[in-house]
Amino acid sequence: MTQDAIRDAVLRNLGKIAPEADLEHLQPAVSFRDQLDIDSMDFLNFVIALHKELGVAIPEKDYPKLATLRGCVEYLASATARSPA
Repeated sequence: MTQDAIRDAVLRNLGKIAPEADLEHLQPAVSFRDQLDIDSMDFLNFVIALHKELGVAIPEKDYPKLATLRGCVEYLASATARSPA
């Protein structure tokens, strides 16, 4: 899966939990919580949605790696590259 496809999936799922957010202007290195009005349950729902859509197991210890757009894309790109086709 390409990084562009992963980025699209991340933004699509963020849009589901924060529909009022201006996702086109997200800063890639700033945490979602600092940029969007999401709480810990929203973030958990976001992680679950990514798991379901991309089929990537995301252990709780790795949740902090998903806190930013850049971190999310990098983590998921690495995880999808490791998972069997």
